Amino acid sequence: MRLLALGGSVFLSRAVADEGVRRGHDVTCACRGSSGSLPDGVRHVAWDRREAIPADLAGSDFDAVVEVARLPSWVRAAVGAFPGAHWVFVSTINVYADESTPGGRPGTLAERRANHDDVDLAEDPEAYGPMKVACEQVVRDGAASAMVVRPGLIVGPGDPTGRFGYWPARMADVPDHPEVLAPGDPGDAVQVIDVRDLAAWIVDSAEARRTGAFDGIGAALPIGDLLAEVAAGTGVEPELTWVPQEFLAEREVEPWAGPRSVPLWLPRPEYDGMLAHDATPSYDAGLVTRPLADTARDTLAWLRATPDAKVTGLGREEEAAVLAAWAATRAEGGSGT
Repeated sequence: MRLLALGGSVFLSRAVADEGVRRGHDVTCACRGSSGSLPDGVRHVAWDRREAIPADLAGSDFDAVVEVARLPSWVRAAVGAFPGAHWVFVSTINVYADESTPGGRPGTLAERRANHDDVDLAEDPEAYGPMKVACEQVVRDGAASAMVVRPGLIVGPGDPTGRFGYWPARMADVPDHPEVLAPGDPGDAVQVIDVRDLAAWIVDSAEARRTGAFDGIGAALPIGDLLAEVAAGTGVEPELTWVPQEFLAEREVEPWAGPRSVPLWLPRPEYDGMLAHDATPSYDAGLVTRPLADTARDTLAWLRATPDAKVTGLGREEEAAVLAAWAATRAEGGSGT
């Protein structure tokens, strides 16, 4: 299969290119090549997507294209250049307007209104989902055949966000800091997918010319189970202390990601559905996912081999201060709310 990966140097697009080469496909990566290394065995065509399609790429004939871009103009230009290929467009669960209803999937959740203009997310981060909706429409309307994949939280080695990586890194510190702050309620649903599993499914789908819209997610599970899997993968037995979300908010602990955050924690009930989609259609369409303990083990190995890898979230001193405040509140018989 002649596969064009639009990207190929960072995280998911790199994993797709690597998987394609591993299977023996003829893989071309079109990107600037400045954001990271490309897998061995690919053909690299330098392309700044703000510029016209380079001569080395124009007129090429590909069996499949994998696209991860978020700017509608970029996607329009690429679809116009390669309309005869089968497209796998990587979108996002942020296309859904409803983030509170658990068990949603394509066709059951309302979507955001498309924004067909290119928007700088630094100026308007809320434009991300609407732009992806527009990109989906461009691909469906212009490609010979297409599959849309809407990932949730992608995790694993190479993750540039540091969100999931917080947890293997935190568990690795358990020998020195055994009490671990666990956010919210242990029954709160969370949902992740290993980048390698998602990449393998994308290449499978390109090979099979699979069509339709699917959520690129693993099975939802309680966050208590996820943390147990991460602990198992890193070989530790932490002392989990569950701290209610109201108390975390009072102590100015942020959800999801960033400085002074507890990654994977989302406020409830407004985000009950964001990490609790129905993964059944995706598994029925060939998705295979590995145990989270394996993902945690491999992510920790990558973090240790990559000293400058990003890890977001609370520092150990910040965590200890929040845990001490929570212990004092409980000793006083309060709820912290």
